[in-house]
Amino acid sequence: MQKSTTSNTSVEMLNSTHQGTGAVQMRIKNANSHHDRLSQSKSMILTDVGKVTEPISRHRRNHSQHVLKEVIPPLEQLMVEKEGYLQKAKIADGGKKIRKNWSSSWIVLSSRKLEFYKESKQQALSNAKSGHKPESVDLCGAHIEWAKEKSSRKNVFQITTVSGNEFLLQSDIDFIILDWFHAIKNAIDRLPRDPSCPSRNLELFKMQRSSSTELLSHYDSDVKDQKPEHRKSLMFRLHHSASDTSDKNRVKSRLKKFITRRPSLKTLQEKGLIKDQIFGSHLHTVCERENSTVPWFVKQCIEAVEKRGLDADGIYRVSGNLATIQKLRFIVNQEEKLNLDDSQWEDIHVVTGALKMFFRELPEPLFPYSFFEPFVEAIKKPDNNTRIETIKSLVQKLPPPNRDTMKALFGHLTKIVAKASKNLMSTQSLGIVFGPTLLRAENESGNMAVHMVYQNQIAELMLSEYSKIFDSEED
Repeated sequence: MQKSTTSNTSVEMLNSTHQGTGAVQMRIKNANSHHDRLSQSKSMILTDVGKVTEPISRHRRNHSQHVLKEVIPPLEQLMVEKEGYLQKAKIADGGKKIRKNWSSSWIVLSSRKLEFYKESKQQALSNAKSGHKPESVDLCGAHIEWAKEKSSRKNVFQITTVSGNEFLLQSDIDFIILDWFHAIKNAIDRLPRDPSCPSRNLELFKMQRSSSTELLSHYDSDVKDQKPEHRKSLMFRLHHSASDTSDKNRVKSRLKKFITRRPSLKTLQEKGLIKDQIFGSHLHTVCERENSTVPWFVKQCIEAVEKRGLDADGIYRVSGNLATIQKLRFIVNQEEKLNLDDSQWEDIHVVTGALKMFFRELPEPLFPYSFFEPFVEAIKKPDNNTRIETIKSLVQKLPPPNRDTMKALFGHLTKIVAKASKNLMSTQSLGIVFGPTLLRAENESGNMAVHMVYQNQIAELMLSEYSKIFDSEED
C-alpha cells in the first residue's frame, strides 16, 4: 500500500473467459500526473498451457517500432564471425558475366553478410569514416560451392547470391580456405529462407539452367513480389536460358546437315575450289603436276641456301621462326609467286626449315617404305665396299622422282660439308638431322632407337660416298 501523499491509484480488473482461455487485464493510471496522454498500458494473456506471449499493440508509435525491429537486424547478427585476407574475383554482376580480375581483399564475415575491403581492418575503418563504403554481399539465400573448373588456381570456391552476383574466393593455403568455406556455409545455412530475406532463396538460381515453362509459371507469383531490379535480372536469365538451349539445338541440327551434305575432297578439287598442295602431297604427284623429277620448291630452296647460306653457323641444325616458316608454306601451297630473295625470307634458317618440313610431311618418305629394310640390311654389311655397292644398286632401283630428288639433295649437302670449318656442320651432324626425316619404317615398333642409328648411318654414307653412289647415274 502506498501512503496518502502518493498518487491516487485506481485498479480495474476485468475477468473474462473465451474458449477456455482466461485473460486478465490490468490498467494502471496515475491521476496526479500531468502526463495523462502518456499513460502506459500493460496487458498479459495467459493461455491454457501457461505460455506468456507478447501482445500486439495497436498504438501507431509502438507499431512503427515493431516494424523497425524486423527491418533492422539485431546486434548479434552484425557481429563479426571471421575476417582476413583472401584473393577475390567477381565474375558476374546481376546475372551478367564480367571479366575475371583477381585482387587481394580484406574480407569480413558477419552472420548475414560478407564485406570486401581493399585494406586491412584498421585502414578500412578509417576509410569508412571518410565515406568509402565496402562492397557487401547479402548471404541470405546465397549458394556456395567449390569451383575448380572456374580458375586455374587451386582452392577456389564460388558464392552466388540471389541478386545474380557471383564471386570467387581463393587462398593457396589449404586449411585457411577450408576454414573460410565452412564458416561461410554455416552462416548461409543459419539464415532463414522466408520472405523477410531481401531476395528469394537458392532455387531461383537453379532456374537459370532450366528452360521448362512449368518452372516459369510456378515462380511467376513470387517474382512479382521482388524488387524491380531483381525481377528484371531473373526474367532476363530465365528467357536467356530458354533461348540459349534452343540455339544450341539449332546449331547442332545445322552442323549435322552440313556434315552429311558436304561435298567430297575430290569434288572440291574438280571444281577448282581446293588446289593440289605442295606440302603433304606425294612426291610423284608433285613431280607429275610440274612435269619434272625434282620438285620446283626443292630446287628453289637449294639455290637460295647455296647462294647465301653455306657459311651460316649450324645450317640445317638451327631452327628458323616457325610462324615465318608456316607463312612460307602457305604461300607455296597457294601457288603464289615465290621469291626467296625477298627480305621477309632473309633468315636462311627459315628456308632450310621449310625444306625440312617439305620432306617431313611427305606421305611416303624420300626413301620409300618398301626400300627401308633393304637399305638397313645394306648398312649392316661389314665390308665398306660391299655396303657402297649394295646401296648404289638400291638407289638405281628407286622411282625417278625419288632418285633424282635424292641426288639433288645429297649433292647440295656435300657442299654444306665442304664448308664445315665455317658452318660447323659435319657429315655426322647432317646425318643426324636428315636420317629420320628421309628414311623411316612404315610401321614403327619397339626398334625405333635401333632404326635411328641405321637411319643416321645411311645418310652419312650417302654423303661421304656421294661420288661413288651417284656419279655413274645419268642426268
